[in-house]
Amino acid sequence: MPRRGLPLQGRVRWLFLGLFLLLVLLLFAYLLECTPPADVSLVVPGLAGETYGKEYYQALLQEQEERHLNRAASLKRQIAQLKQELQEMSEKLKLLQEKKEPPGVQGLTDKDKDQEPGDLLEYLHSQIDKAEVNTGARLPSEYALVPFESFTSSKVYQLEMGLTRHPEEKPVRKDRRDELVEVIEAALDIISNPDEEDGVEDDMPMQRQTYTGHFTEGLYRTERDKGTLYELFFAKEDSSSFRHVTLFRPFGPLMKVRSTSVETSGMIINIIVPLAGRVETFSQFLQNFREVCIQHDRRVHLTVVYFGQEGLQEVKSSLEKMSKEENFSNYTLIPVDKEFSRGRGLDIGAHAWKKGDVLMFFCDVDIHFTLEFLNTCRLHAAPNKKVFYPVVFSLYNPAIVYGNLELAPPIELQLIHKKDAGFWRDFGFGMTCQYRSDFLNIGGFDLEVKGWGVEDVHLYRKYLRSDLIVIRTPVSGLFHLWHEKQCADELTPEQYRMCIQSKAMNEASHSHLGMLVFREEIEAHLRKQAFKTQSKTED
Repeated sequence: MPRRGLPLQGRVRWLFLGLFLLLVLLLFAYLLECTPPADVSLVVPGLAGETYGKEYYQALLQEQEERHLNRAASLKRQIAQLKQELQEMSEKLKLLQEKKEPPGVQGLTDKDKDQEPGDLLEYLHSQIDKAEVNTGARLPSEYALVPFESFTSSKVYQLEMGLTRHPEEKPVRKDRRDELVEVIEAALDIISNPDEEDGVEDDMPMQRQTYTGHFTEGLYRTERDKGTLYELFFAKEDSSSFRHVTLFRPFGPLMKVRSTSVETSGMIINIIVPLAGRVETFSQFLQNFREVCIQHDRRVHLTVVYFGQEGLQEVKSSLEKMSKEENFSNYTLIPVDKEFSRGRGLDIGAHAWKKGDVLMFFCDVDIHFTLEFLNTCRLHAAPNKKVFYPVVFSLYNPAIVYGNLELAPPIELQLIHKKDAGFWRDFGFGMTCQYRSDFLNIGGFDLEVKGWGVEDVHLYRKYLRSDLIVIRTPVSGLFHLWHEKQCADELTPEQYRMCIQSKAMNEASHSHLGMLVFREEIEAHLRKQAFKTQSKTED
């Protein structure tokens, strides 16, 4: 029996197919009707054979330039908006700081230290309190201290050099330059806008003033768990007064710690020099002392502690001659008829002063210092507050450094901070500026300790373990002049080996020592080159 449903299904399929084709035709007709006519001006040059003149391309360039200018203007507006938001945030932080900060930056109490900081400001102040801004931290040894690096407006004096950096450098990296410029500008702004707790003079009104001084030197150091501490000093024009500004960046925005005036006109420095023999070197030292201390500074006293009788009369005559020629009587010669001991000599010189407290500079006869160093000494030491341990720049043997010259240049021209000229003597603690009261309170030198230089380290460790702040930084105006080092036959093999190593370290740079080691190889190479050149000439 035939099935009637099949023809019906076929008709339905044909009906749907017809409807679909009709819709496609209608859509095609709609697209043809709605498509706009082609814009002749948009035809790409060259495809249709048309040629375009100079005006056309100038118009295209102008259109492109306008788009770039509009984009730049938009970016500038966004930058200005971000700066405004940043300024608003800074003002809010400053207002919050003024509300919560007492006069002068004070540390948190012991109870607060044990608590987790409740907000950003408390955390920043806790970082300041940890960073030896107000009191020193007690350290286990000389290796635990983080030294400062010193800088001027154009140079940075650094200890960590590796093989590529130099003891004296211009800040090459832009971020380092910007950092130091920002710090100096911030300090100048603080000086020009003094607060009530800044210790300004009574006759100076509390308003913005133009500071007439100039930036002299600064120190900074970064501790990874705290932040960066900056100490900046500004000298007033035609005055012995300085402005000392302390800033701290606790891994966040720069914060003012304090700004104080430092008057150095009445700060006498008692330069104490222990000596035995070395009369010729002492004459050179006196020449430097004359030029710097007498002819320019005159706020010094020289104490020479001389051991033994040999050479004593020559030293006495040199001092008397200097006194007569320069009309200078602020010196003391103390003869000691004992075996030379540097620690004992400095101890005798410190106790010989009978005019109250005084700033002392423990010095050696082979040290050369500048006028700037005397002010640095005054600025970085304070009684019952801080002691100053500068890092000396030790000069190499001039016979090796200037071996390519017939004569080595005079001492004044050798005083440069170059890798091949010398190195920062960061293992030496003999040169120091500290007040007599601090020296006596800490117990002075341990005179029972035997060995050259060991008493210096012991005194340094005493200060590290006290509440005093120890300032340790390379100083551009302090040089250790090279002198031959003798290794005595009486030394044990181990001591003799260490003496030779020290002698090599003080003799020349790594590159110069390498040239000496490979001298025969270099000379053989030069002979071969000369022979080859001669053979080519004869041919």
